Amino acid sequence: MRVTQQIERIQAPPITEVKRWIAGRTFPADRPLIDLCQAIPDYPPPQELIDHLKATLDDPLTFKYSPDEGLPQVRQEVCHWYQRRYLAAPHPDQLCLTIGASQAFWLAMQLLCRPGDEVILQLPAYFDHPMGLQAMGIKPVYAPFVPEQAGLPDSETLTQLITPRTRAILLVSPSNPTGTVIPAWQLEQLFALAKTHHIALVLDETYNAFIDSPPHQLFSRDDWPETFIQLASFGKTFALTGLRCGALIAASELIEQALKIQDSMAVCQPRPAQQALAYGCQHLDSWVTSNAAMMQQRHDQFRAAFNAAATDFKLIASGSFFAWVRHPWPELTGRQAARKLAEQANLICLPGEVFGPGMESYLRLAFGNIDQTQIPSAVNRFCTQPE
Repeated sequence: MRVTQQIERIQAPPITEVKRWIAGRTFPADRPLIDLCQAIPDYPPPQELIDHLKATLDDPLTFKYSPDEGLPQVRQEVCHWYQRRYLAAPHPDQLCLTIGASQAFWLAMQLLCRPGDEVILQLPAYFDHPMGLQAMGIKPVYAPFVPEQAGLPDSETLTQLITPRTRAILLVSPSNPTGTVIPAWQLEQLFALAKTHHIALVLDETYNAFIDSPPHQLFSRDDWPETFIQLASFGKTFALTGLRCGALIAASELIEQALKIQDSMAVCQPRPAQQALAYGCQHLDSWVTSNAAMMQQRHDQFRAAFNAAATDFKLIASGSFFAWVRHPWPELTGRQAARKLAEQANLICLPGEVFGPGMESYLRLAFGNIDQTQIPSAVNRFCTQPE
């Protein structure tokens, strides 16, 4: 029995691949493994949220299905959170709770595209997006990476990539893998571009809680549902990555159609995830703000230390949970460079090429899961090139 060639051509899950490189290895106490591979918070959710979840286990409803789109009271609390975060919010009927932003992405692409259609992505692109598009038979069309612009999209370039088969422009802000934030004014410009061409602007905002100011004003527009779709995640926001708390936010007419796919795919977001999400939206604003400030301090410390270090690696862009660096080995691919660091420097990170074609010169470092005391040691691993 064989899987289809379409699936065989998709790259393996990058984090799984990298962690297999070190499976079974032991690391000396004076040079332990440093994991810059996966972008997860190193801190747990607050004890009060954990206690709240424990209490819900006594309720038999916790183990029942919810409506496909999620419990009404949970969707309402999410909308209240948006009102505080964005100073504008979708209505509950414009929101479907999903199993992480990844499922929201699949729902959006299934709604918008047929096999053979095209979606424009900005390089470097979050690896799950081209992997998912290829699995669905949708063609990823890449906007080139310009290092001097830290990976920000360019309207003129995007315009040139639009064809009659284009169904959406898909962006991530803050970017995974560069950490770069698309300014609010530019998102307005890209919204206008998408609207002019009658395509969707799809924005993955998984790290939106780690931006100081409202990320954009698109929800303040009366016409946002005509063009804009948001892929939301609360896993990093409330340190709930394992509970897979996401949402698809779009026009109510699209949400209604999405429920056809939702029902056949997952039925609903599990109730414990919804209970945790509602609690976070109701009670944890100050906790989220404090952690965002802590992550910014980590970023600033990492960036300063890396730029001051005597290293041949070059920091190209950084922000949020990420740093995007150029490795110093032109004869090596990103995968070979990352494996060299894993084997000889006891440090794991992701190779650039998993984020799209032509990215072999780069590596993604994720410092969300190391604390500030580990940053000097992490930076030091890049100062002595492994032989």
